[in-house]
Amino acid sequence: MNALHRDYKPWAFAAITILVFGLALWVLHRSLAEFDLAQFRAHLQEISPLSIAAALLFTAGSYTMLSLYDYLALRSVGHPLPWPRVALTSFVAFGIGHSVGFSSISGGSIRYRDYSAAGIPAWQLAGAVALVSFTFVFGVGTMLGFSLLLKTDAAARVLHLQPWQIRGLGVIVLALIAGYALLTGIRKTPLRIGKRSIKLPTLGIALAQIAVSSADVSLAAATYYALLPDNAAIDYLSFIGVYVLAIYAGTLSNVPGGLGVFESVMVLLLPTLPLEAVLGSAVLYRAVYYLLPLMLALGVLGTRAALTQRRYLQRASAAVQDSVEAFAPQVLSAAVFVAGAILLISGATPAVGSRLAWLADILPLGVLEASHLVGSAVGFALLILARGLYQRLDGAWWLTLILLVAGIVASLLKGFDYEEASLLSVVLFVLLLSHERFYRRAPLLDLRYSKAWIIGIVLAVGSAIWVSILANGDIQFSREMWWQFAFDDDAPRVMRAGVLTLLLAAGYMLRLLLSPSRPEPPLPDAAELDRAAAITVKSPDTLTNLALLGDKQLLFHKAGDAFIMYQSSGRSLIALGDPAGNPARFEELAWSFRELCDRSARWPVFYQVTATHLPLYLDLGLALAKLGEEARVRLSDFSLEGPKRRDLRNEYRRAQRDGVSFVLLTPGEVEAKLPELRAISDEWLRGKSVAEKGFSVGRFDADYLRRFSCACVLRDGKIVAFANLWLSRTRDELSIDLMRYTAHAPKGVMDYLFIELMLWGKQEGYRWFNLGMAPLSGLEKHPLAPFWHKLGRLLHHYGKSFYNFEGLRRYKEKFAPEWRPRYLASPGGLTLPRVILDAAALIAGGVKEVVHK
Repeated sequence: MNALHRDYKPWAFAAITILVFGLALWVLHRSLAEFDLAQFRAHLQEISPLSIAAALLFTAGSYTMLSLYDYLALRSVGHPLPWPRVALTSFVAFGIGHSVGFSSISGGSIRYRDYSAAGIPAWQLAGAVALVSFTFVFGVGTMLGFSLLLKTDAAARVLHLQPWQIRGLGVIVLALIAGYALLTGIRKTPLRIGKRSIKLPTLGIALAQIAVSSADVSLAAATYYALLPDNAAIDYLSFIGVYVLAIYAGTLSNVPGGLGVFESVMVLLLPTLPLEAVLGSAVLYRAVYYLLPLMLALGVLGTRAALTQRRYLQRASAAVQDSVEAFAPQVLSAAVFVAGAILLISGATPAVGSRLAWLADILPLGVLEASHLVGSAVGFALLILARGLYQRLDGAWWLTLILLVAGIVASLLKGFDYEEASLLSVVLFVLLLSHERFYRRAPLLDLRYSKAWIIGIVLAVGSAIWVSILANGDIQFSREMWWQFAFDDDAPRVMRAGVLTLLLAAGYMLRLLLSPSRPEPPLPDAAELDRAAAITVKSPDTLTNLALLGDKQLLFHKAGDAFIMYQSSGRSLIALGDPAGNPARFEELAWSFRELCDRSARWPVFYQVTATHLPLYLDLGLALAKLGEEARVRLSDFSLEGPKRRDLRNEYRRAQRDGVSFVLLTPGEVEAKLPELRAISDEWLRGKSVAEKGFSVGRFDADYLRRFSCACVLRDGKIVAFANLWLSRTRDELSIDLMRYTAHAPKGVMDYLFIELMLWGKQEGYRWFNLGMAPLSGLEKHPLAPFWHKLGRLLHHYGKSFYNFEGLRRYKEKFAPEWRPRYLASPGGLTLPRVILDAAALIAGGVKEVVHK
């Protein structure tokens, strides 16, 4: 039942999004029963160049105001940047976010890459991105409130409410905005909502947010209004109220760009305007306010990439290059998906008559007919390949190049659609400049699609089919139309293209459904453990030795020189540490692990990763949470001399007076001592009333211990304490894993063992001795720190009853270590508590054992 619920829940959200989109199309379809395509075209032709110029000017003004969203947000979190730098990043983020949808995510990732390069911490960037979203709400609310109060009668007619109700709504909305401004003026401490703490902007910034966002919404509405007929029976102030409601409905729907939802609300709230005028203006508005900025944003990315390839600008543009390379695959994936959707919609609409007449003089009819089918087929193929680009596949890059060229040619031959050919050319140009980011070599047929991606494909194909029905609603389709071919007969071409698209979509979805699921690989055998052992000895991170415990699956790179160790727990597939082996394989290996998680419908999790590879996990779409810090002693500086080492020196000498000595057993010598070591281990477990742990800590396993040297403390010739030793062949680090001692061991025996190992490691030329991690230590104490940090600090301080966090940190501090952070990379958000529980259950041996010592 749990598995069924796990699989059903994500599809429920997907179904809601598709349902909202379908409802919007149904509303549009019912409203457009009297739609006249000829009048629709006539309206587009009647829009004057002056009106288009005004719309372009208003769009430029709106995006200028949008750049101030970022500027004010960065000032509010205490990291102001020059406006020119902010403006470029803001334009790219909004230009892509508006068209792709989920602007806080798609645009937020772009902001993170650009602004983090300026040294702004991640948790403050998260606050800035949230302020950008809130600023939009303030503008929407302000303009809606004024529109309701100043144009009460018009709003009452549109919304079918009484004037007093309209005025009341207007007062309530403006009162909420005024309340926000007042709160920022009188409250100087962070606002607490439940367990969350939110630092409010200053009164000056709050007022600037309201003014800037109001100007942005006014200019955006003016863009649409400028494209309406000159005799439109609605004034500008009344129109702002309608526009704001439509924009907000599109935002709440979660449909990318509010496509269909925005248009439906506009049609419903503007019944006095001709339907053809409302939709014609909406189409041109999307081209001016959405499509043009998207093309320019892609052009900015392409220009940046081109500049970074010039040798004399490489140093100056290093930060920009890192930013472009990091999110180029995601942005280009979205651009290719949009290009595919445009080709599908273009194939579903009739061509411009004058262009067809011109083509009839120079092209055979068969070329035009074939080009129409090719354009639709290429459009659907681009929807599929966009996923491959997202996963950085080299094969997807090459095939997309070929299909984009084919799409450009088909667009020109089927109706001389130079507009969409230009868009495809821009995408092609940027893609050509980014080849180095698409390096993964994997079969395209093995691509797995997330539910969100499948939703996008369904929405794109559904939109194309609906548009074809709308554009040819007055035509009676018949079997004979299949065989009608003529330059001036668009309906049969549209019908054939629509059926081809449906067949391709149905065939591909059927293939996905019938594809056999891939079972998780079994635990490694002896040969695979030997392969892993050959890699771990070369790794600078001794944590990789836990792969040899045999309780984790191993995902090897196809070259055999790198691997990821992981284990399943609950809904999570948890990898331990960073990938091990050849660093050149890490990125491709991490993506392979990401795909494995997609295939098994699990959350991808990386547990205890270092800061070295954090950009890799961000590229995988994961969020980061600090787990704690591990203590590493620099052995070149370690000694027992000096006043600071007095306590350690006393512990060491007391142990020697108690008659203990140190011996290091080689792996060959461990075999004979295994029965004695097992007896010590069993006694230790009974004395502590605990069971063996796993995953991120070792357990007593004979096959595992045979692979390592073993540090032992002897008393009266008998072993009283031991620890298996992890050694790096590069002599970068040594550490211990399993630590056990008997009741006959003197007090402080483990201190003595650590000191002896550090002295031995220093003599052997090792750089670091790793004392392991102190969980939940080193978390931020700032009032604006993430909620996870605050919760972690509470657990660190008050969780003594089940784990001595503070005592462990103090114990390791006496060796004067240097602290290095370790992180958890996971989907984040509301999944974080469940991911942490899955990891804890994996280590403890079950959910029940989590609460037991």
